Amino acid sequence: MATETLTLAPAFILFPILKPPHRPLIFHQVLVLIITFLAYASFHASRKPPSIVKSVLGPSVGSNLSMADSNLDPAQSNLSPKDTGWVPFNGSDGTHRLGELDLAFLSSYAIGMYFAGHFGDRIDLRLFLVFGMMGSGLLTIIFGLGYWFDVHSLGYFMGVQVVCGLFQSIGWPCVVAIVGNWFGKDKRGLIMGVWNSHTSVGNIVGSVIASGVLEIGWGWSFVVPGVLVIVVGIIVFSFLVVHPQDLGFEHPGKEIEMNVEEENAENLEKEELEQKGLLEKENLDSEPQAAIGFLEAWKLPGVAPFSFCLFFSKLVAYTFLYWLPFYIRHTAVAGVHLSHKTAGILSTIFDVGGVFGGISAGFVSDIIAARAVTSIAFLLLSIPTLILYRAYGSISMITNISLMFLSGFLVNGPYALITTAVAADLGTQDLIKGNSRALATVTAIIDGTGSVGAAIGPLLAGYVSTRGWNSVFFMLILAIFFAGLFLIRVAKSEIEEKLNKGEGFWRSVTTN
Repeated sequence: MATETLTLAPAFILFPILKPPHRPLIFHQVLVLIITFLAYASFHASRKPPSIVKSVLGPSVGSNLSMADSNLDPAQSNLSPKDTGWVPFNGSDGTHRLGELDLAFLSSYAIGMYFAGHFGDRIDLRLFLVFGMMGSGLLTIIFGLGYWFDVHSLGYFMGVQVVCGLFQSIGWPCVVAIVGNWFGKDKRGLIMGVWNSHTSVGNIVGSVIASGVLEIGWGWSFVVPGVLVIVVGIIVFSFLVVHPQDLGFEHPGKEIEMNVEEENAENLEKEELEQKGLLEKENLDSEPQAAIGFLEAWKLPGVAPFSFCLFFSKLVAYTFLYWLPFYIRHTAVAGVHLSHKTAGILSTIFDVGGVFGGISAGFVSDIIAARAVTSIAFLLLSIPTLILYRAYGSISMITNISLMFLSGFLVNGPYALITTAVAADLGTQDLIKGNSRALATVTAIIDGTGSVGAAIGPLLAGYVSTRGWNSVFFMLILAIFFAGLFLIRVAKSEIEEKLNKGEGFWRSVTTN
């Protein structure tokens, strides 16, 4: 009973009716999806305020930055006497400081991600996740308190963002590892594509909340999302179950049986990994005991190319995440500059497109069973879409919304696919069945590498935007090109595998 009390969520101890046989496996799988969805959506909701508040903290419309892309009279914009910015972000180098603020958060987030995955495979994921949520909520609130305490120290805001980034890095490896524990590979792309919409849903919720309270003081844009994370953290602590075995269910991976040819192929692959030092021979046929090492996880097939692809994909996605409201605010739509609130709410269209993009990418990758091919297709289509959005997005509100939705659909598709289904596939692949506690480590490596790109993108945007937004979009298109480049070999292997399977099937048919 003592062990159960330590590992099982309190709600299952207080209410035994929630446990089997009263509730079937599907009930608990859905419950895990909902709870982890809410958990990571709240993380992203608390991440969104900096992008919404940028237009209030930074240089105002009518500055040399905004006029670089517009010949409008400032009288045509929705300027107010309060549009004076907030020291130290409102000077001529204000966008640089805002970019550095993003870097402070995202660089610590990226570094913390590697350590979070390492620890996540070794300690209770539920408690570790709750620890990250409580810290993230508290630090988000502390950032907002700078408004009421009239703080104008760059070091204060930078320091808060650094520590907050470390707490936020705990979330992703934990939720992916937990979902991976509860679901096998069957339809994983679609399931995790739907589930991964928490990123966009969190962005939307964070944008609406931050924009809605912005007019009564930008500090509220941080405090309210911070409280939201803490509340959801309490729910996670009370109801989340990490492993199906904790409730007496078998691991879903055990439901999949392999034929003789698959077993022989797996044995050959294991022998290769033994020779490379990735697996200990004596552990192949035994139950997993220890988590896989960091360097060993890097050497697993597919981890490196998908990690570097995500580096560039996340660079693009997070540049939009942190700068899109600012871009909309400083770029006239149909001849008029939008207000802070309108620009923030309008930016959610990109995330709405991201919801459908993530689901579609997961569904397509399940149908064709080729994650890399699907990712490359989305990446290639996003290049002309971004060009069209930059060139024609300001013509009217309809074109702006349509092209923004399509941009979010295509940009977030491969980003969502790689961070969920691909990471789960690589972290539970047959080659490491002798060491199944690798999922959080592999997930952390992939998303941690992507987060380095996420840190660099917003920083570069802060500097490059002073030369005009055309330069920013060129940077994003270049990043998308490199993202696709890293997946070419993996996509080629997927295509060759499909062709070989097709030839084998055709031979068996003609022989019979």
